Amino acid sequence: MIPVCEPVLDGNEERYVLDCLRSNWISSSGRYITDFEERFSSYCGVTHGIACSSGTAALHLALKALNIGPGDEVIIPCFTLIVAANTVLMAGATPVLVDVDPDTWCMDPRQVAARLTPRTKAIMAVHMYGHPCDMDPILEMARRHGCFVIEDASEAHGAEYKGRKVGGIGDAGCFGFYGNKIITTGEGGMVVTNREAVAARAHLLRNQAFEEPRFVHRDIGFNYRLTNLQAAIGLAQCEKLKEKVERKRALAESYRRLLAGAAELTLPVEAPWARNVYWMYGVLLRDGFGRSRDETMRMLHERGVETRPFFHPLHRQPALADRFKNDRYPVSENLATRGLYIPSGLGLTAAQIEEVAGKLLACRT
Repeated sequence: MIPVCEPVLDGNEERYVLDCLRSNWISSSGRYITDFEERFSSYCGVTHGIACSSGTAALHLALKALNIGPGDEVIIPCFTLIVAANTVLMAGATPVLVDVDPDTWCMDPRQVAARLTPRTKAIMAVHMYGHPCDMDPILEMARRHGCFVIEDASEAHGAEYKGRKVGGIGDAGCFGFYGNKIITTGEGGMVVTNREAVAARAHLLRNQAFEEPRFVHRDIGFNYRLTNLQAAIGLAQCEKLKEKVERKRALAESYRRLLAGAAELTLPVEAPWARNVYWMYGVLLRDGFGRSRDETMRMLHERGVETRPFFHPLHRQPALADRFKNDRYPVSENLATRGLYIPSGLGLTAAQIEEVAGKLLACRT
């Protein structure tokens, strides 16, 4: 079976982890944590990085560090992983959905403008499957409205908007380092920001809000710490981040070349102002393909190719349905019905890429 995405550990990961074990720095203190924070935040073009236990933790920390809570609204795309809505609800705020652009699959800025209210405290821009959002109109709306911009860049390590790395464009950027991400720590995340106050508060809250005296707490904090062992892996991954991004782009170019002649497929785009890192190579099946998305996925599995469906739109999530039961988001609905992503791991060989593309095309009727 050709897996949809596997981590590649081909640098100093083993050496750094062994150093942690031999020095006994295996928990949430140690030099690899600060080295990882500094290396990754610098790559993103920002001054502060706060490592944490997951991408979910990073989003929750960013929301809390910006003092978003009950009575506030946060605008998020309908087409994204449920984590965006979950973290807004965890912060006590209200998620407000907008549909996405049919080409980039990212938040549609025109729809954001229509959903701003006096209660809007933040816009959460999700850089979908490695393609950045169109940030300038989002930032302009946020400035005029007096609200924050949080970037969910968990799928877009190294992606660029008009020459700027994503994550370093808004008030706070959030990354996840799960095993299928461009760089991984197994589990883990990071908040990056240029705002001193946001960094200080996120740093405080990730560690149970410990202050002095140590066991007297003025805030409700969380155990969102990353371990030195995980950070050691992350630092080693960072050392090859540029190489990994270029490998993702090369993989996408190979798929584009092999699939470009198939009129029955819609392939990922790269807007003129964007640098897409193609975290997952997603395709849409048009009517002419002749098979449903689910039937195609079953056939590919039988032929040894692992796939995943596109995200389920948030307004149709059973856990959230009562909040959005009268809403319609046609672009998100179409993507969720027609979209799948094919093997996109950094370790794929040229032969495997050709095999996947050939077997996908062979599913056509």
